[in-house]
Amino acid sequence: MTDKKSTSLNVVEDGGKTKAGNYFVSNYPPFSLWETRHTADLQAKLDEPAPQDRPLGLYVHIPFCRKRCHFCYFRVYTGKNKDDIREYMDAVIDEHAAMAEKSYIKGRPLKFVYFGGGTPSFLSEQQLAYLFDGLRRVLPWDSAEEVAFECEPGTLNAKKLIAIRKLGVTRLSLGIENFDDQVLELNNRAHRSKQVYNAVQWAKDAGFPQTNIDLIAGMMGETEENWRRNIDITRELSPECVTIYQMEIPFNTTIYKQMQEEGKLTAPVADWETKRRWVTEAFEALEADGYTVTSAYTAVKDPDKIQFVYRDALWTGADMLAVGVSSFGHLGGIHYQNQHDIVPYTSAVTGGESPVYRALPVSDEEMMIRQWVLQMKLGRLSRLPFIEKFGVDPFERWKDILAGYEAKGYLRFEGDELVLTRDALLEVDGLLQAFFLPQHRDVRYA
Repeated sequence: MTDKKSTSLNVVEDGGKTKAGNYFVSNYPPFSLWETRHTADLQAKLDEPAPQDRPLGLYVHIPFCRKRCHFCYFRVYTGKNKDDIREYMDAVIDEHAAMAEKSYIKGRPLKFVYFGGGTPSFLSEQQLAYLFDGLRRVLPWDSAEEVAFECEPGTLNAKKLIAIRKLGVTRLSLGIENFDDQVLELNNRAHRSKQVYNAVQWAKDAGFPQTNIDLIAGMMGETEENWRRNIDITRELSPECVTIYQMEIPFNTTIYKQMQEEGKLTAPVADWETKRRWVTEAFEALEADGYTVTSAYTAVKDPDKIQFVYRDALWTGADMLAVGVSSFGHLGGIHYQNQHDIVPYTSAVTGGESPVYRALPVSDEEMMIRQWVLQMKLGRLSRLPFIEKFGVDPFERWKDILAGYEAKGYLRFEGDELVLTRDALLEVDGLLQAFFLPQHRDVRYA
Protein backbone atom coordinates (compact mmCIF):
# COMPACT_ATOMS: atom_id res chain seq x y z
CA MET A 1 0.00 0.00 0.00
CA THR A 2 1.08 3.63 0.11
CA ASP A 3 4.33 4.45 1.84
CA LYS A 4 4.17 8.24 1.91
CA LYS A 5 2.27 10.57 4.20
CA SER A 6 -1.28 11.42 3.21
CA THR A 7 -3.42 13.86 5.13
CA SER A 8 -6.72 12.05 4.68
CA LEU A 9 -8.60 9.36 2.80
CA ASN A 10 -7.97 11.71 0.04
CA VAL A 11 -9.46 12.25 -3.22
CA VAL A 12 -7.75 15.62 -3.40
CA GLU A 13 -9.40 17.51 -6.19
CA ASP A 14 -8.09 20.91 -7.26
CA GLY A 15 -10.31 22.06 -10.08
CA GLY A 16 -10.98 18.39 -10.76
CA LYS A 17 -7.34 17.59 -11.47
CA THR A 18 -5.98 14.20 -10.46
CA LYS A 19 -3.40 14.46 -7.72
CA ALA A 20 -1.44 11.74 -5.98
CA GLY A 21 -3.15 9.69 -3.27
CA ASN A 22 -5.50 6.76 -2.68
CA TYR A 23 -9.22 7.29 -2.94
CA PHE A 24 -10.45 3.70 -3.25
CA VAL A 25 -11.94 2.49 0.06
CA SER A 26 -11.33 -1.25 0.38
CA ASN A 27 -11.47 -1.66 4.14
CA TYR A 28 -12.14 0.06 7.47
CA PRO A 29 -10.64 1.24 9.80
CA PRO A 30 -7.78 2.70 7.71
CA PHE A 31 -4.76 0.48 7.09
CA SER A 32 -2.39 3.00 8.69
CA LEU A 33 -3.84 2.12 12.12
CA TRP A 34 -2.89 -1.55 11.89
CA GLU A 35 0.07 -2.26 14.19
CA THR A 36 2.58 -5.00 14.96
CA ARG A 37 1.56 -5.03 18.63
CA HIS A 38 -1.87 -6.37 17.66
CA THR A 39 -0.53 -9.54 16.04
CA ALA A 40 -0.85 -11.23 19.43
CA ASP A 41 -4.62 -10.61 19.25
CA LEU A 42 -4.76 -12.54 15.99
CA GLN A 43 -2.79 -15.46 17.44
CA ALA A 44 -5.18 -15.58 20.40
CA LYS A 45 -8.16 -15.56 18.03
CA LEU A 46 -6.72 -18.48 16.08
CA ASP A 47 -6.75 -20.57 19.26
CA GLU A 48 -10.49 -20.03 19.77
CA PRO A 49 -13.10 -22.56 18.56
CA ALA A 50 -14.24 -22.25 14.95
CA PRO A 51 -17.44 -20.21 14.51
CA GLN A 52 -20.44 -22.13 13.22
CA ASP A 53 -22.21 -19.34 11.35
CA ARG A 54 -19.50 -17.27 9.64
CA PRO A 55 -18.43 -18.05 6.07
CA LEU A 56 -14.72 -18.48 5.35
CA GLY A 57 -12.86 -17.56 2.18
CA LEU A 58 -9.25 -17.88 1.06
CA TYR A 59 -7.15 -15.20 -0.63
CA VAL A 60 -3.87 -16.28 -2.26
CA HIS A 61 -1.41 -13.58 -3.33
CA ILE A 62 0.77 -14.32 -6.37
CA PRO A 63 3.23 -11.41 -6.52
CA PHE A 64 4.97 -12.15 -9.84
CA CYS A 65 4.59 -10.05 -13.00
CA ARG A 66 6.30 -9.74 -16.37
CA LYS A 67 6.47 -5.95 -15.91
CA ARG A 68 5.46 -3.47 -13.24
CA CYS A 69 2.73 -1.12 -14.50
CA HIS A 70 3.46 2.56 -13.93
CA PHE A 71 0.23 2.93 -11.93
CA CYS A 72 0.64 -0.23 -9.82
CA TYR A 73 0.98 0.07 -6.04
CA PHE A 74 0.67 -3.61 -5.11
CA ARG A 75 3.50 -5.83 -3.90
CA VAL A 76 4.84 -7.38 -7.12
CA TYR A 77 8.16 -8.77 -8.33
CA THR A 78 9.58 -9.07 -11.83
CA GLY A 79 12.49 -11.18 -13.00
CA LYS A 80 12.01 -14.08 -10.59
CA ASN A 81 13.18 -17.49 -11.84
CA LYS A 82 11.55 -20.90 -11.41
CA ASP A 83 13.52 -21.65 -8.24
CA ASP A 84 12.37 -18.38 -6.64
CA ILE A 85 8.80 -19.16 -7.59
CA ARG A 86 8.99 -22.72 -6.25
CA GLU A 87 10.37 -21.44 -2.94
CA TYR A 88 7.51 -18.96 -2.72
CA MET A 89 4.83 -21.52 -3.57
CA ASP A 90 6.18 -23.87 -0.93
CA ALA A 91 6.01 -21.05 1.62
CA VAL A 92 2.40 -20.26 0.67
CA ILE A 93 1.40 -23.92 0.96
CA ASP A 94 3.20 -24.26 4.30
CA GLU A 95 1.62 -21.08 5.66
CA HIS A 96 -1.80 -22.30 4.60
CA ALA A 97 -1.21 -25.68 6.26
CA ALA A 98 -0.07 -24.07 9.50
CA MET A 99 -3.08 -21.74 9.61
CA ALA A 100 -5.49 -24.55 8.79
CA GLU A 101 -4.36 -26.44 11.90
CA LYS A 102 -5.45 -23.57 14.14
CA SER A 103 -8.66 -24.16 16.09
CA TYR A 104 -10.40 -21.17 14.55
CA ILE A 105 -9.80 -22.47 10.99
CA LYS A 106 -9.57 -26.24 11.24
CA GLY A 107 -12.19 -28.17 9.29
CA ARG A 108 -14.08 -25.13 8.03
CA PRO A 109 -15.25 -25.31 4.39
CA LEU A 110 -14.34 -22.51 1.99
CA LYS A 111 -17.09 -20.38 0.52
CA PHE A 112 -14.75 -18.77 -2.00
CA VAL A 113 -11.14 -18.80 -3.15
CA TYR A 114 -9.49 -15.81 -4.81
CA PHE A 115 -6.12 -15.76 -6.55
CA GLY A 116 -4.89 -12.18 -6.89
CA GLY A 117 -1.63 -10.41 -7.52
CA GLY A 118 0.54 -9.52 -9.13
CA THR A 119 -0.30 -11.93 -11.90
CA PRO A 120 -1.54 -15.40 -10.94
CA SER A 121 -1.49 -16.38 -14.63
CA PHE A 122 2.25 -15.64 -14.67
CA LEU A 123 2.67 -19.17 -13.29
CA SER A 124 3.02 -22.05 -15.73
CA GLU A 125 0.49 -24.87 -15.97
CA GLN A 126 2.79 -27.11 -13.96
CA GLN A 127 3.36 -24.48 -11.29
CA LEU A 128 -0.37 -23.80 -10.99
CA ALA A 129 -1.14 -27.50 -10.64
CA TYR A 130 1.50 -27.78 -7.90
CA LEU A 131 0.12 -24.77 -6.03
CA PHE A 132 -3.54 -25.74 -6.35
CA ASP A 133 -2.89 -29.33 -5.28
CA GLY A 134 -0.87 -28.17 -2.27
CA LEU A 135 -3.57 -25.78 -1.13
CA ARG A 136 -6.49 -28.13 -1.71
CA ARG A 137 -4.96 -30.81 0.46
CA VAL A 138 -5.30 -28.46 3.41
CA LEU A 139 -8.90 -27.19 3.38
CA PRO A 140 -11.84 -28.56 1.38
CA TRP A 141 -12.77 -26.69 -1.79
CA ASP A 142 -15.71 -28.82 -2.83
CA SER A 143 -18.26 -26.42 -1.33
CA ALA A 144 -16.64 -23.24 -2.71
CA GLU A 145 -19.18 -21.22 -4.66
CA GLU A 146 -16.49 -19.33 -6.54
CA VAL A 147 -12.83 -19.77 -7.44
CA ALA A 148 -11.70 -16.47 -8.94
CA PHE A 149 -8.43 -15.97 -10.80
CA GLU A 150 -6.79 -12.79 -12.09
CA CYS A 151 -5.00 -12.88 -15.45
CA GLU A 152 -2.75 -10.75 -17.62
CA PRO A 153 -3.72 -11.54 -21.25
CA GLY A 154 -0.15 -11.87 -22.47
CA THR A 155 0.54 -14.77 -20.11
CA LEU A 156 -2.26 -16.90 -21.55
CA ASN A 157 -2.69 -19.42 -24.30
CA ALA A 158 -5.48 -21.83 -25.16
CA LYS A 159 -3.84 -24.78 -23.42
CA LYS A 160 -3.16 -22.89 -20.21
CA LEU A 161 -6.73 -21.63 -19.99
CA ILE A 162 -8.09 -25.14 -20.41
CA ALA A 163 -5.77 -26.22 -17.60
CA ILE A 164 -6.90 -23.34 -15.36
CA ARG A 165 -10.53 -24.26 -15.95
CA LYS A 166 -9.82 -27.91 -15.13
CA LEU A 167 -8.21 -26.79 -11.87
CA GLY A 168 -11.63 -25.53 -10.85
CA VAL A 169 -11.52 -21.80 -11.59
CA THR A 170 -15.05 -20.50 -12.13
CA ARG A 171 -14.45 -16.76 -12.55
CA LEU A 172 -11.70 -15.43 -14.79
CA SER A 173 -10.75 -11.76 -14.50
CA LEU A 174 -8.82 -10.35 -17.46
CA GLY A 175 -6.79 -7.25 -16.64
CA ILE A 176 -7.14 -5.60 -20.02
CA GLU A 177 -7.37 -1.92 -18.90
CA ASN A 178 -7.20 -0.56 -22.48
CA PHE A 179 -7.31 -1.89 -26.04
CA ASP A 180 -4.80 0.53 -27.58
CA ASP A 181 -1.19 -0.65 -27.90
CA GLN A 182 0.26 2.84 -27.50
CA VAL A 183 -1.69 3.45 -24.29
CA LEU A 184 -0.68 0.04 -22.97
CA GLU A 185 2.99 0.73 -23.73
CA LEU A 186 2.88 4.22 -22.22
CA ASN A 187 1.52 2.78 -18.97
CA ASN A 188 4.06 -0.10 -19.05
CA ARG A 189 1.47 -2.84 -19.41
CA ALA A 190 3.05 -6.11 -20.53
CA HIS A 191 0.36 -7.27 -22.97
CA ARG A 192 -0.84 -5.91 -26.31
CA SER A 193 -4.26 -5.79 -27.96
CA LYS A 194 -3.86 -8.91 -30.14
CA GLN A 195 -3.24 -10.95 -27.01
CA VAL A 196 -6.46 -9.57 -25.50
CA TYR A 197 -8.64 -10.78 -28.37
CA ASN A 198 -7.00 -14.20 -28.29
CA ALA A 199 -7.43 -14.49 -24.50
CA VAL A 200 -11.12 -13.62 -24.62
CA GLN A 201 -11.78 -16.23 -27.30
CA TRP A 202 -9.71 -18.88 -25.52
CA ALA A 203 -11.60 -18.19 -22.29
CA LYS A 204 -14.91 -18.70 -24.08
CA ASP A 205 -13.66 -21.92 -25.65
CA ALA A 206 -12.46 -23.19 -22.26
CA GLY A 207 -15.97 -22.79 -20.85
CA PHE A 208 -15.48 -20.50 -17.87
CA PRO A 209 -18.87 -19.73 -16.28
CA GLN A 210 -17.84 -16.10 -15.82
CA THR A 211 -15.24 -14.01 -17.61
CA ASN A 212 -14.72 -10.46 -16.44
CA ILE A 213 -12.98 -7.65 -18.34
CA ASP A 214 -11.25 -4.93 -16.33
CA LEU A 215 -10.92 -1.43 -17.80
CA ILE A 216 -9.40 1.75 -16.38
CA ALA A 217 -10.78 5.18 -17.27
CA GLY A 218 -8.12 7.87 -17.37
CA MET A 219 -4.88 6.05 -18.11
CA MET A 220 -1.92 8.02 -19.40
CA GLY A 221 -2.40 8.76 -23.09
CA GLU A 222 -6.11 7.97 -23.10
CA THR A 223 -8.23 10.21 -25.34
CA GLU A 224 -11.92 10.69 -26.07
CA GLU A 225 -11.57 8.69 -29.28
CA ASN A 226 -9.64 5.94 -27.55
CA TRP A 227 -12.20 5.64 -24.76
CA ARG A 228 -15.09 5.39 -27.22
CA ARG A 229 -13.19 2.63 -29.01
CA ASN A 230 -12.68 0.82 -25.71
CA ILE A 231 -16.41 0.86 -25.14
CA ASP A 232 -17.15 -0.36 -28.67
CA ILE A 233 -14.69 -3.24 -28.45
CA THR A 234 -15.98 -4.27 -25.03
CA ARG A 235 -19.50 -4.41 -26.40
CA GLU A 236 -18.31 -6.55 -29.30
CA LEU A 237 -16.51 -8.97 -27.01
CA SER A 238 -19.64 -9.18 -24.83
CA PRO A 239 -18.16 -10.66 -21.64
CA GLU A 240 -20.35 -11.75 -18.73
CA CYS A 241 -18.99 -8.93 -16.56
CA VAL A 242 -17.25 -5.60 -17.07
CA THR A 243 -15.45 -3.76 -14.28
CA ILE A 244 -14.35 -0.14 -14.76
CA TYR A 245 -12.13 1.78 -12.36
CA GLN A 246 -11.16 5.43 -12.44
CA MET A 247 -7.41 5.99 -12.53
CA GLU A 248 -5.82 7.06 -9.26
CA ILE A 249 -2.14 7.67 -8.56
CA PRO A 250 -1.07 6.15 -5.23
CA PHE A 251 2.12 7.46 -3.70
CA ASN A 252 4.34 4.45 -4.32
CA THR A 253 3.74 4.23 -8.07
CA THR A 254 6.18 4.98 -10.86
CA ILE A 255 3.96 7.84 -12.01
CA TYR A 256 4.11 9.49 -8.60
CA LYS A 257 7.88 9.14 -8.42
CA GLN A 258 8.13 10.86 -11.79
CA MET A 259 5.82 13.62 -10.57
CA GLN A 260 8.13 14.14 -7.60
CA GLU A 261 11.22 14.32 -9.80
CA GLU A 262 9.55 16.88 -12.05
CA GLY A 263 8.05 18.86 -9.19
CA LYS A 264 4.49 18.33 -10.44
CA LEU A 265 1.38 18.16 -8.27
CA THR A 266 -1.01 17.07 -11.02
CA ALA A 267 -0.80 13.58 -12.50
CA PRO A 268 -0.53 13.18 -16.31
CA VAL A 269 -3.94 11.52 -16.54
CA ALA A 270 -7.52 12.65 -17.17
CA ASP A 271 -9.20 14.86 -14.57
CA TRP A 272 -11.98 13.52 -12.34
CA GLU A 273 -14.80 15.09 -14.32
CA THR A 274 -13.58 13.43 -17.51
CA LYS A 275 -13.09 10.04 -15.85
CA ARG A 276 -16.58 10.11 -14.38
CA ARG A 277 -18.08 11.09 -17.71
CA TRP A 278 -16.22 8.26 -19.44
CA VAL A 279 -17.48 5.72 -16.91
CA THR A 280 -21.01 7.06 -17.36
CA GLU A 281 -20.76 6.72 -21.14
CA ALA A 282 -19.47 3.17 -20.82
CA PHE A 283 -22.20 2.04 -18.43
CA GLU A 284 -24.92 3.68 -20.51
CA ALA A 285 -23.68 1.88 -23.62
CA LEU A 286 -23.55 -1.44 -21.77
CA GLU A 287 -27.05 -0.89 -20.38
CA ALA A 288 -28.25 -0.35 -23.96
CA ASP A 289 -26.93 -3.85 -24.67
CA GLY A 290 -28.88 -5.33 -21.77
CA TYR A 291 -26.25 -5.17 -19.03
CA THR A 292 -27.20 -4.16 -15.50
CA VAL A 293 -24.98 -1.91 -13.39
CA THR A 294 -24.65 -3.72 -10.05
CA SER A 295 -22.08 -1.58 -8.25
CA ALA A 296 -20.04 1.58 -8.58
CA TYR A 297 -17.63 -0.30 -10.84
CA THR A 298 -19.44 -3.28 -12.34
CA ALA A 299 -21.91 -4.11 -15.11
CA VAL A 300 -23.14 -7.67 -15.66
CA LYS A 301 -25.19 -9.39 -18.33
CA ASP A 302 -27.44 -11.37 -16.00
CA PRO A 303 -27.57 -10.15 -12.37
CA ASP A 304 -29.57 -13.21 -11.34
CA LYS A 305 -26.84 -15.52 -12.61
CA ILE A 306 -23.60 -13.58 -12.36
CA GLN A 307 -22.33 -13.20 -8.81
CA PHE A 308 -19.25 -11.79 -7.11
CA VAL A 309 -19.09 -14.20 -4.18
CA TYR A 310 -15.71 -12.94 -2.96
CA ARG A 311 -16.88 -9.33 -2.85
CA ASP A 312 -20.32 -9.91 -1.43
CA ALA A 313 -19.13 -12.30 1.28
CA LEU A 314 -16.45 -9.89 2.46
CA TRP A 315 -18.80 -6.93 2.43
CA THR A 316 -21.25 -8.75 4.68
CA GLY A 317 -18.69 -9.82 7.28
CA ALA A 318 -17.21 -13.13 6.14
CA ASP A 319 -13.84 -14.30 7.40
CA MET A 320 -11.00 -14.35 4.91
CA LEU A 321 -7.82 -16.33 5.43
CA ALA A 322 -5.05 -14.61 3.44
CA VAL A 323 -1.79 -16.30 2.49
CA GLY A 324 1.24 -14.97 0.68
CA VAL A 325 3.47 -11.93 0.90
CA SER A 326 1.70 -8.65 1.87
CA SER A 327 -1.74 -10.29 1.72
CA PHE A 328 -4.62 -8.82 3.74
CA GLY A 329 -7.03 -10.97 5.73
CA HIS A 330 -9.79 -10.74 8.30
CA LEU A 331 -10.56 -13.36 10.95
CA GLY A 332 -13.07 -13.08 13.78
CA GLY A 333 -13.11 -9.30 13.93
CA ILE A 334 -9.35 -8.85 13.46
CA HIS A 335 -7.75 -7.35 10.35
CA TYR A 336 -4.24 -8.49 9.54
CA GLN A 337 -1.51 -8.26 6.91
CA ASN A 338 1.49 -10.48 6.21
CA GLN A 339 5.09 -9.34 5.85
CA HIS A 340 5.21 -6.99 2.87
CA ASP A 341 8.54 -8.17 1.40
CA ILE A 342 9.16 -11.63 0.03
CA VAL A 343 12.40 -12.44 1.92
CA PRO A 344 11.07 -11.82 5.45
CA TYR A 345 7.84 -13.54 4.45
CA THR A 346 9.46 -16.75 3.24
CA SER A 347 12.02 -16.66 6.07
CA ALA A 348 9.27 -16.49 8.68
CA VAL A 349 7.31 -19.38 7.18
CA THR A 350 10.41 -21.52 6.64
CA GLY A 351 11.41 -20.89 10.24
CA GLY A 352 8.05 -22.06 11.51
CA GLU A 353 6.99 -18.57 12.56
CA SER A 354 3.91 -16.55 11.68
CA PRO A 355 4.47 -14.18 8.71
CA VAL A 356 1.83 -11.75 10.02
CA TYR A 357 3.42 -8.38 10.73
CA ARG A 358 0.52 -6.09 11.63
CA ALA A 359 -3.09 -6.41 12.74
CA LEU A 360 -6.04 -4.51 14.21
CA PRO A 361 -8.90 -5.78 16.38
CA VAL A 362 -12.17 -4.25 15.18
CA SER A 363 -15.03 -3.32 17.50
CA ASP A 364 -18.65 -4.17 16.70
CA GLU A 365 -19.22 -0.51 15.90
CA GLU A 366 -16.27 -0.42 13.51
CA MET A 367 -17.41 -3.65 11.88
CA MET A 368 -20.85 -2.16 11.36
CA ILE A 369 -19.33 0.93 9.75
CA ARG A 370 -17.08 -1.23 7.57
CA GLN A 371 -20.02 -3.21 6.22
CA TRP A 372 -22.06 -0.05 5.69
CA VAL A 373 -19.47 1.85 3.68
CA LEU A 374 -18.50 -1.16 1.57
CA GLN A 375 -22.10 -2.06 0.79
CA MET A 376 -22.83 1.51 -0.24
CA LYS A 377 -20.68 0.76 -3.28
CA LEU A 378 -23.42 -1.63 -4.44
CA GLY A 379 -25.76 1.31 -4.90
CA ARG A 380 -28.61 -0.30 -2.99
CA LEU A 381 -28.65 -1.54 0.59
CA SER A 382 -31.19 -2.28 3.28
CA ARG A 383 -31.11 -1.09 6.88
CA LEU A 384 -32.74 -4.30 8.14
CA PRO A 385 -29.59 -6.51 8.26
CA PHE A 386 -27.81 -3.82 10.28
CA ILE A 387 -30.67 -3.62 12.78
CA GLU A 388 -30.75 -7.40 13.09
CA LYS A 389 -26.98 -7.94 13.28
CA PHE A 390 -25.75 -4.87 15.15
CA GLY A 391 -28.87 -3.46 16.80
CA VAL A 392 -28.29 -0.17 14.96
CA ASP A 393 -30.63 1.56 12.53
CA PRO A 394 -28.20 3.20 10.06
CA PHE A 395 -30.93 5.53 8.81
CA GLU A 396 -31.19 6.97 12.31
CA ARG A 397 -27.49 6.86 13.17
CA TRP A 398 -26.50 8.79 10.06
CA LYS A 399 -29.72 10.74 9.65
CA ASP A 400 -28.03 14.09 9.11
CA ILE A 401 -25.40 12.79 6.70
CA LEU A 402 -27.97 10.91 4.65
CA ALA A 403 -30.30 13.94 4.59
CA GLY A 404 -27.43 16.06 3.28
CA TYR A 405 -26.62 13.57 0.55
CA GLU A 406 -30.32 13.28 -0.31
CA ALA A 407 -30.52 17.05 -0.70
CA LYS A 408 -27.59 16.92 -3.12
CA GLY A 409 -29.37 14.33 -5.23
CA TYR A 410 -27.00 11.51 -4.28
CA LEU A 411 -29.58 9.12 -2.87
CA ARG A 412 -33.21 8.36 -2.21
CA PHE A 413 -35.10 6.17 0.24
CA GLU A 414 -37.33 3.32 -0.87
CA GLY A 415 -38.92 1.92 2.28
CA ASP A 416 -36.19 0.09 4.20
CA GLU A 417 -33.70 0.50 1.35
CA LEU A 418 -31.27 3.22 0.41
CA VAL A 419 -30.60 3.75 -3.30
CA LEU A 420 -27.64 5.76 -4.57
CA THR A 421 -27.89 7.70 -7.81
CA ARG A 422 -25.46 7.25 -10.69
CA ASP A 423 -23.79 10.55 -9.78
CA ALA A 424 -23.18 9.29 -6.25
CA LEU A 425 -21.74 5.99 -7.44
CA LEU A 426 -19.30 7.82 -9.71
CA GLU A 427 -17.68 9.39 -6.65
CA VAL A 428 -18.82 7.02 -3.92
CA ASP A 429 -15.35 6.50 -2.43
CA GLY A 430 -15.14 10.22 -1.76
CA LEU A 431 -18.50 10.15 0.04
CA LEU A 432 -17.72 7.34 2.46
CA GLN A 433 -15.40 9.11 4.86
CA ALA A 434 -18.38 11.01 6.31
CA PHE A 435 -19.49 7.73 7.92
CA PHE A 436 -16.12 7.06 9.55
CA LEU A 437 -15.64 7.62 13.26
CA PRO A 438 -14.14 11.09 13.91
CA GLN A 439 -10.72 9.69 14.84
CA HIS A 440 -10.50 7.92 11.46
CA ARG A 441 -11.41 10.79 9.14
CA ASP A 442 -8.18 12.75 8.97
CA VAL A 443 -5.53 10.08 9.18
CA ARG A 444 -3.32 8.54 6.53
CA TYR A 445 -5.44 5.84 4.90
CA ALA A 446 -2.69 3.32 4.13
